[in-house]
Amino acid sequence: MGQSIDSRVLDKLSGGSDVSEQMTLTGTVSNDNADHVVTGFNSIGAGSFNGAAGVPMVIQNTGNNVLIQNATIINVQFKP
Repeated sequence: MGQSIDSRVLDKLSGGSDVSEQMTLTGTVSNDNADHVVTGFNSIGAGSFNGAAGVPMVIQNTGNNVLIQNATIINVQFKP
């Protein structure tokens, strides 16, 4: 993997100064039409997330002419 960096040098290189803790979602839905439509069912079955890693997210929609916006902010701190 290569030579490690001294922790004092790494401390100066780590992120954190440009961290945003706010998101603004500005989507719109307009001028749309839905005629003779049938909506369905959403379900998440047992075992759907077996073996999942990280931060699983599920967005489900059974409607029509829908705008779904999703935003996630994850702050991670690594400490010895």
